[in-house]
Amino acid sequence: MLAVLVLSALLIWIDSTVLGVALERLADPVQGLGASPGQLQWAIGIYSLLFATALFAAGALGDRYGHRTVLMVGLAIFGASSAWAAWADSPVVLILARATMGLGGALIMPTSMAILGRTFAPERRAGAIAIWSSAAGVGVAAGPVLGGVLLGRFWWGSVFLINLPLVAIALIGAAVFLPNTRSPQRRRFDLRGLSLSTLGLLALSYGLIEGGHLGGWSRWQVWASIAAGLVLIAAFLYAEAREHDPSFDPRLFRNRHFAAGNLALGALFLTITGQAFYQTFYLQGSRGFSPLHAGLLSLPGAMGVVLGSPLGARLAARFGIARVSGAALVVFTLCLVLNLTFAMDTSLVWFAVVGTAAGLAIGAAVAPTTAGVVATLPMDRIGAGSAVSNAIRQVGSVLGVAVIGTIVSSTYQHAIAPSLPANLRATAGESAEATRHAAATLGQPHLVPLANDAFIHAMHTAALVAAIFTFAGAVVLILAFRNRSAPVIEAERIAADA
Repeated sequence: MLAVLVLSALLIWIDSTVLGVALERLADPVQGLGASPGQLQWAIGIYSLLFATALFAAGALGDRYGHRTVLMVGLAIFGASSAWAAWADSPVVLILARATMGLGGALIMPTSMAILGRTFAPERRAGAIAIWSSAAGVGVAAGPVLGGVLLGRFWWGSVFLINLPLVAIALIGAAVFLPNTRSPQRRRFDLRGLSLSTLGLLALSYGLIEGGHLGGWSRWQVWASIAAGLVLIAAFLYAEAREHDPSFDPRLFRNRHFAAGNLALGALFLTITGQAFYQTFYLQGSRGFSPLHAGLLSLPGAMGVVLGSPLGARLAARFGIARVSGAALVVFTLCLVLNLTFAMDTSLVWFAVVGTAAGLAIGAAVAPTTAGVVATLPMDRIGAGSAVSNAIRQVGSVLGVAVIGTIVSSTYQHAIAPSLPANLRATAGESAEATRHAAATLGQPHLVPLANDAFIHAMHTAALVAAIFTFAGAVVLILAFRNRSAPVIEAERIAADA
């Protein structure tokens, strides 16, 4: 039973990172789909967006129709949309397939946790959840490497075919071994909340991504989209606050520990996804590494996360969440600042050292902060609090691709424009990949180093902005958890047990 649930979770985490190594190939108009930076941002962000907004509906469906049933439906959707994405013939089709994959993932995640909670005895439950959670580290580490191996031999769509045999095994295992548990207290299916949150995040993301498209911030559609997104999200929060039993309970944020911890985690995941986005183009585009080599270069950071999580939990039990998680966020901020040392001739050893330090900091920040956030809530609100925390992380991931990716795009376009003829700026100036393609087709090789220099400048600018987000999260976390109150001491004990 546990093996089936771990395999189901592994699918979600592999897919959250495997696309990263294919971005450079997807941007290529010959070997890929010729996707623009905005389309690539959507291809990554739409997965997290649908995942985040459908989580609450998935939990309610599992309570009503059985968690195994909803889990198997999610697996089937995930597998079918993976095949759809593998043979997508345009960026728009790929984005739609990725959105459907996010929906399938949202059906898998909460139902897996519900089955674990209802089938394992209390004395074995913590160990089972720990093993199930470890799928995240394995998936994040394995995704880029597996994707690099496949891209080295097959076309870009092969990165999605990893999912098909895993889905088949998980479906058979679920049918044979998993019980179809149900909750005695069925939650309401919140269609209004699902619609408002999804449309709000879509509008906000569209405005941010399109604003960075060839200096488009002055267009009324961009500002109207951002404003509409903010209004819809505000309406969602207002509507949920008035519900007796809401799917997303904003009243939980009255607890300053809960609010500060989630704000810090949201800022952290925003910068993690943003950094992963620009480092892919740095390694494969500017430096010219193969997808496999780029995937291998992500391993030091992934291993750092795996090692940093238990280390951070143990240190937090002794020194407190503010000191440990706050210091870890400051260290991660410094690692982002050290991204400014990355250039065309930077040693790969130095890149791996910075990546390892960043991974250790992420692990040391996430594990104790998550435990502290959950443990500050009363027992009857832990489930709702966990759902809110998961949604905040996914929303942070969506905004990370939108915000950081947009900064990279707009800064690059501004930097490269003076070096391009006026008739080429609308096409060759859209991205570094477009500039390099124009250099090859027009026989102007001198444009390649100009494109690389402009991209390095854009990457440095994005790293500084990301560092500001993470440092703000560190300050908020330290101020909120600086007093070791009784709930926080209990949170530290739970972190140590984990």
